[in-house]
Amino acid sequence: MIPEIIRDKERQICAIIIRADFEQNGIRFFTPPEFSQQLAYMKHEKGEIIQPHVHNEVNREIVRTQEVLIVRSGKVQVDLYTGENKYWNSFTLGAGDLILLASGGHGFTMLEPTEMIEIKQGPYLGDQDKVRFARHNSTRYEDQS
Repeated sequence: MIPEIIRDKERQICAIIIRADFEQNGIRFFTPPEFSQQLAYMKHEKGEIIQPHVHNEVNREIVRTQEVLIVRSGKVQVDLYTGENKYWNSFTLGAGDLILLASGGHGFTMLEPTEMIEIKQGPYLGDQDKVRFARHNSTRYEDQS
C-alpha cells in the first residue's frame, strides 16, 4: 500500500499516513525538504551499513509544530481541520499505522483502547503551544457553501 498524502483545497499537505503494511526497498522520504519534521521509511538488507555520523548544530526557525503519531495498539479516528478550525476530513488509524500532522488542526477519538507514541519539536511551551477549539459537527468543510 502506498502512503496517503492528504492535501487540502489549496493543495497544501495536511497529513501523511503510512499504513502498517507499507514496504519498499531502500530509503524514501515523504516530506518536502522545507518541512520542520522530516519523515522517511528505510528498509535495509542484512549487512548493509549506515556510516556512523553526528548531526551538526544548525539554527533553524520553526514556525509551525508538526507532529508524528505512531499507533502501537488499538484504533483511533483522526479528525483534520482547516487552518480556520473548520472540520475537513477524518481517517481511522490502527496498530502500526503512522501519521505526520503537517498543517491545520486535528483532534482524536479513541475507537478502542489505544496506545500511541507522539514525536514533535520541542521545547514544549505549554499553553503557548496550541489553541483549543470546539469539536466538529457532522458537516465537512467541502460540503459548506
